[in-house]
Amino acid sequence: MTLFLCGDVMTGRGVDQVLPHPSMPGLHEDYVKSAAEYVELAQRANGPIPKPVDFSYIWGEAAHELERVKPAARIVNLETSITTSEQFEPKGINYRMNPANTPCLSAAKIDCCELANNHLLDWGYSGLSETLTTLRRAGIKTAGAGQNLAEALQPGVIDVGMAARVLVFGFGLTDSGIPGDWAATDTKPGIALLTGPLDKHVSRIGERVHKVKRPGDMVVLSIHWGPNWGYQIPAEHRRFAHALIDDAAIDIVHGHSSHHPKPIEVYKGKPILYGCGDFLNDYEGIHGYEEYRSELVLMYFVTIDPATAGLQRLDMTPLKIKRFRLNRMSHEDASWLRDTLNQEGRETGTQVALTAENRLVLEWSR
Repeated sequence: MTLFLCGDVMTGRGVDQVLPHPSMPGLHEDYVKSAAEYVELAQRANGPIPKPVDFSYIWGEAAHELERVKPAARIVNLETSITTSEQFEPKGINYRMNPANTPCLSAAKIDCCELANNHLLDWGYSGLSETLTTLRRAGIKTAGAGQNLAEALQPGVIDVGMAARVLVFGFGLTDSGIPGDWAATDTKPGIALLTGPLDKHVSRIGERVHKVKRPGDMVVLSIHWGPNWGYQIPAEHRRFAHALIDDAAIDIVHGHSSHHPKPIEVYKGKPILYGCGDFLNDYEGIHGYEEYRSELVLMYFVTIDPATAGLQRLDMTPLKIKRFRLNRMSHEDASWLRDTLNQEGRETGTQVALTAENRLVLEWSR
């Protein structure tokens, strides 16, 4: 069974402006007051964007890769609110996509959107509610958010045939920038936010997993954690990931929040993606942190043996964001990404090899 995973998919703000049904462009940022300015920045950096683009435009070469691999499930961290709400949170940056542009997610046949991140409530509780309603009407599963805590803790359930399912549990941590008051409660909408020492949550997560997991099911825990920049993996994150595999029946840890790919670990045959990096955004032409090359992104194709739930293979297709679209990466850029992941992967015991087809393949001790 092969799953497609990736990091942050931000189809709001500038990206939303080039899609067929742009939101009102007004922003509440200190320096930028219109989402149209992000389109202009991107065009100055990389050339004209033929707006309005069709719904499939943003996926570019990723669409061809998805068709080539045909993964059993497609799981992303959707880092934007889907809403027409004007109830903005005074947090400086507010992402939203017009609900009428939701077909851009359907164009890539996304199965599940993890929502426990620091942009879901950018446009208030009405924005959260409209996001959930819009995705469900589109037939896209959600994880990590809800109208109350019980709903936020429910997994997205993806049927993949032969009585097998992929269960996606979503969680977020405040160290990724999620405000503490966004936590869902028994009576308040919000996200599944983990606070305090992480080890105290393992048994409760395990209880929830064991209640719904059936033989043949694959369980993904998708988590928004850590800062935007830097390759260091906090020791607490690593202990938590190990404990989830040891004690909570998690098969894949799908981490995101970092704007660039972070090292991968294979622990007891199970993959831990500590940070998948950005996948789609409107950051072209914005200066700062250039040394991380955040425009270089990865598609993660994780192949699991259904009999043992162990990792068989992890292939990564490198792409480059340009003109709000995913494009093939040059061999030179792919080599840079390989070398960076190899340097940073020494701590976690993994390396990557670059194939003749310009794809990356994970190597680890089995």
